Amino acid sequence: MKHETASGDKPDIMELEGLLDHIIYCNEDNGYTVANVRIRGRRDPVTVVGNLLGINPGETLKLYGYWITNPRYGEQFKAERFNPVYPATVEGIRKYLGSGLIKGIGPVMAGRIVDCFGIDTLHIIENNIERLSEVPGIGQARIAMIGRAWEEQREIKEVMLWLQGHGISAAYAVRIYKTYGEDALNIVSRNPYRLAFDIFGIGFKTADRIARQLGLPDNSPERLKAALIHQLRAAADEGHVYMPEDRLAAKAAAALEMDANLLLPQIDALQYDDAIFIEEGFQPRRAYLKAFRYAEAGVAWHVRRLADMAPVDENMDGCKRQAPGAESRSFGSVVQANLVDQDGLQPSTFSLQATPKGHINLAPQQIKAVEASRQRRLLIITGGPGTGKTTIIKAIIGLHSRYGCKIALCAPTGRAAKRMAEATGQEARTIHRLLEYSPSERGFKRNEGNPLDADLVIVDEASMIDIVLGYHLFKALPPGASLILVGDADQLPSVGAGNLLCDLINSGRAEVIRLNHIYRQAGGSLIVTNAHRINSGRMPRPAGRDDTGDFFFIREEDPPKVLEAVLSLCTERLPRKYLVDSFEQIQVLVPMHRGLLGVINLNNALQDRLNPRGRELVRGGRRFKCGDKIMQTVNNYDKDVYNGDIGRITGIDTVEQVLRINVDGREVDYDFSELDELSLAYAVSVHKSQGSEYPIIILPLLKQHYMMLQRNLLYTAVTRAKKLAVIIGSPRALQIAVNNDKVTERYSGLIDRLRL
Repeated sequence: MKHETASGDKPDIMELEGLLDHIIYCNEDNGYTVANVRIRGRRDPVTVVGNLLGINPGETLKLYGYWITNPRYGEQFKAERFNPVYPATVEGIRKYLGSGLIKGIGPVMAGRIVDCFGIDTLHIIENNIERLSEVPGIGQARIAMIGRAWEEQREIKEVMLWLQGHGISAAYAVRIYKTYGEDALNIVSRNPYRLAFDIFGIGFKTADRIARQLGLPDNSPERLKAALIHQLRAAADEGHVYMPEDRLAAKAAAALEMDANLLLPQIDALQYDDAIFIEEGFQPRRAYLKAFRYAEAGVAWHVRRLADMAPVDENMDGCKRQAPGAESRSFGSVVQANLVDQDGLQPSTFSLQATPKGHINLAPQQIKAVEASRQRRLLIITGGPGTGKTTIIKAIIGLHSRYGCKIALCAPTGRAAKRMAEATGQEARTIHRLLEYSPSERGFKRNEGNPLDADLVIVDEASMIDIVLGYHLFKALPPGASLILVGDADQLPSVGAGNLLCDLINSGRAEVIRLNHIYRQAGGSLIVTNAHRINSGRMPRPAGRDDTGDFFFIREEDPPKVLEAVLSLCTERLPRKYLVDSFEQIQVLVPMHRGLLGVINLNNALQDRLNPRGRELVRGGRRFKCGDKIMQTVNNYDKDVYNGDIGRITGIDTVEQVLRINVDGREVDYDFSELDELSLAYAVSVHKSQGSEYPIIILPLLKQHYMMLQRNLLYTAVTRAKKLAVIIGSPRALQIAVNNDKVTERYSGLIDRLRL
């Protein structure tokens, strides 16, 4: 048996064949896998390491590699590559068919089939599938399903083997096959760069490696154009609406390791191909993906239209009808008549004299906001926690309802919409549902040709709206309708491209009401007090004897001890002290994804502690269990679930290959090939938490998070807490975050367009 030499020289490649028994570890970023494989003639399983992403227990593998000795774990087989092969034993076939690889066959059905046909099972499925009717409990519909799945798996295997030969993880084979169908290999061979744009999870570097292996020249126009498009898409993922031409060329050139001047002609070629849009009149010119340019220009046009429209008169002529007696009273007098407490210190009486329920007590600043809601077609109300934004929304709803106005309430996320509905007592929907997204039409049904049936649209958590969604919202407003955007401009900007709320505020084209008074009820909360202290550059104040005890800082510098403290707080200390549910009422927020205290590792650790015995599905290095807390990581319009939506796994069907998740009371099915859209959500990034509130948040904060220690990130995290905020970590890291008020610049042309 040859082993790797002390000098590190690789011995000759040898072949090893065995049954994959168990995956110990898998890193989905680089494919590194540790697995146990049962080899004929060996009593104990062999530990195999290498890039084996995409393998599943029950598969028989032909491995090509060599033996190594790990100082800690002993003898291992290091696989350079592998081929899946059909198992050659009855038990291997039973495990292979029962592993969930073939839709329509689960462990029980696999046992029946193998009991009936033994070693000939796979041959019969391959060549004489109708004989499955001899197996008890299998009808023609099930046979047809198995036949389709078997054929699909065979074609996927071909794609898988081809991908492996070009360094692509086999885990992408299913998605590639489902995207391109039977012609997958021809499509990828002709233009491998399509992978980077069509397949979620495959980047430009991987596609470029394939292209070069296929002989595409380094300076081919296809390669250079693909690199430029990739950089524009990467910039959009970072929040940019456009890129300056010189920066775009420089970044693409750095990725390709070539002179940036060679890229500049291809930028013009892309515009000629109608693939991108170049904005002239700027130096350097601005390069847009077309969708972002149209969205930005569209938002600017609609904002100017709303800002230039004449205000609605005081008798509310913009609404469908008027309440009895309203014609004799001005809107301003109605608002003033409801001012009971000039200091606005009792905003908890959520009713209004203009409605049959009583009073909402408004402070002068709040009255100004309510009056502006009928004086301006576009109004922005911004302020931090405890400044009365919800009170104002309720007052606006009450008064506009009094005059018969049709009001639509919405928010960017399901959780934010649900919270808005609970606070106002009115129906509130996500923006996507308000605009009626149609999966079949791949677009919104509500638009300029079919506008919303509303006189007034109020949007909460408006800081989360990106430029594209904002454009669709603006163009769905009917003529004469008004739009009110409510949000906290000091939070992190939207996950998507643009900085819509702040750009509108800074442009000067919209009426902006800034709320800065903290009301008495909210002022008793250290969460609210410290959020405002952080936002003004001051360190949060620790809880004192007379405080409400809703904000705590636990000092701990050692990362492993911080990890253990987070686990203990989630699973034992907080549930025991506050009688709360760890899944529903505690949320861990994290500045970064990587590292011991990153999102990925914390999720795995919390899954082990909180859900150790759930029924399990393993795909690659990812484990999904019944009961797990799950987050959607990309918009899926077909399923009506969106980036940041959180749910719970309620079922795993290995026969139908479906994972079932409850999202906001609605059951949503995911095919096993769609699982890369999901991630565990015991811990989520602060960015992903936007628009949500949680009874309790826990935030680990150490100097290892240095790149993300920013004031608006810390402020956003703290303001997610409703009843309790706990920060664990280094005082120095906390100080760095409070002091760092630099906001990452986003390339956006909206302000320039609005100032024209």
